[in-house]
Amino acid sequence: MRKLTLLTLGLMLLGTPALAAKTVGANLKSLGIVPGKPGGTYTLPLGDSPSTFNYYGAIDNNTYTVLNNVLESLVEYNLATYKLEPGLAESWTTSKDGKVWTFKLRKDVKWHDGQPFNADDVVFTYNNIILNPGVRANQIPNLTFGGQPVKVEKVDQYTVRMTLNQAAGAFLQPLRTFIFPQHVFAKVDPLKNPENFMKMWSTDKAGEVVGTGPFKFGGYVTGQKVTLVKNPLYYKVDSKGTKLPYLDRLEYLIVRDPNAQVSQFVAGNLDQVNINGAQFPDLKQKEVTGAPFKIQRSKALFGSPPHWSFNFDAKDPALAKVFRDLRFRQAMQLAVNRPRVINDIYNTIAMLPGHGVSPISEFYVNTTGALGKYDLKAAAAKLDAMGLKDTDRDGIRNIAPGKNLEFDVTYGTDSTIYPPLITILQNDLKSIGVKINPKGILVANLLSTGMSSNFESMILAFGDQPDPQLRREIWQPGQALHYWHLSTRDKDGKPVMAAMQPWEKRIYDIFDQGATVTDPIKRKALYGEWQALFSKNLPVIMIAKADNLAAVSNKVGNFVYNLGPIPTYNTHTFIYMK
Repeated sequence: MRKLTLLTLGLMLLGTPALAAKTVGANLKSLGIVPGKPGGTYTLPLGDSPSTFNYYGAIDNNTYTVLNNVLESLVEYNLATYKLEPGLAESWTTSKDGKVWTFKLRKDVKWHDGQPFNADDVVFTYNNIILNPGVRANQIPNLTFGGQPVKVEKVDQYTVRMTLNQAAGAFLQPLRTFIFPQHVFAKVDPLKNPENFMKMWSTDKAGEVVGTGPFKFGGYVTGQKVTLVKNPLYYKVDSKGTKLPYLDRLEYLIVRDPNAQVSQFVAGNLDQVNINGAQFPDLKQKEVTGAPFKIQRSKALFGSPPHWSFNFDAKDPALAKVFRDLRFRQAMQLAVNRPRVINDIYNTIAMLPGHGVSPISEFYVNTTGALGKYDLKAAAAKLDAMGLKDTDRDGIRNIAPGKNLEFDVTYGTDSTIYPPLITILQNDLKSIGVKINPKGILVANLLSTGMSSNFESMILAFGDQPDPQLRREIWQPGQALHYWHLSTRDKDGKPVMAAMQPWEKRIYDIFDQGATVTDPIKRKALYGEWQALFSKNLPVIMIAKADNLAAVSNKVGNFVYNLGPIPTYNTHTFIYMK
């Protein structure tokens, strides 16, 4: 009888491999995630051909979008809360001083080629690739603490220790970087031959790509489509024990033009497409009249809210003096007609913005009151108080005798948002004696133009992140992307405190403290103070925050909005075809 019981138990164990699997999905009911059915193909658009399939070989969102389904990291986002939870690491502990992190790795993970995943893969990826200055897409800035890159060591086959030079409250965030298979890349030592490393997994070698993710490569037709197929070795299951992913195939059709993507979707060649406010009315009308799809709208965390900046270091000293005066920026703030922008440009699919933080972020402090109301009369009064009067009676205020209050506004001509926004600003500012000269360039060239300080004023957008520290390079004076006040950083990359106004110095200190404080309550308080300073002193003027908007076929189940290139925010594991 005892032998029979043991035999039965053995057979049960053999027949239930899901016992070692990671069960997911039960905590995502708020997103409408339910157990799905296996099978089917899900077809999506890709904005252009990937430049490579080597994640660290290039900086390319099309590459990232595809590989987000193929590769995985130690930690991953919870799709509902944006909080980080175990991924390839099943758990971790932290020393009392916050400097030593020990990660226990999952023992049931295999690479797509059947090789076991272990600590060697993690240590090799970090030390030879991620922290390698010769690799183009290295993550050294994000993983440097107290002036030193993180130290990564193997403790045993399934344990990795990471040691920081100083504590870091946001340390888990950059650990969303993807892990590569050591057994594949050891033959080309990236430390000695970074160029050869970056040539591996090129687009003509898609079949060589190996990951641990829910999908693996099935094929690539240059300029046409990328095909991913289900990974039968994947370790995750749903709440009923069904192996994930549900889909047999995930296909990306390369369609460069956003309007062409919509046409392909309406024709039934795509199952889902992300859309913007300009595309919304026509598609919504089609939905209402019986088209086989639905428009899905949700609040955005990652999206990029546009802002209006003024070059504190403008080549014209008189103009730079005006731009540095808070009263001027307050006047421009009052001159932004946000209700009209949201209604007319975004077709109501937007909301009032935060100040450097998305309104749905856990770090958000409500600063909408500081945005003020659209009021051209109040804006004119601010300019009057500065002494900026129309002394020569030509309809334009003067900043000096014979010198008009006139400046360029650089913007992206290939954006659906920026050109109409410029038109609204130009007309409203003209009515209060301010002349702006639109200067259109490609969106792709905006940041480099800003970083060269070759502008007077600019409309630009940066993406929000779950943790404000991830945007330190933008919002902390003296950092690399603080483009509207570059004189706060010297040629060696060090902060110039003497160039900062008192409120800028405090923001500098806040980000320095936020980098090392680990207590979540103290971190939230610090970033709340930063948002208050931002909203009061207006280093840049925030315009609006677009909502997520997508058109989805009625055949698709468990849809959750996905931007594509955000590492570890992978919703396709749960997608199923009804």
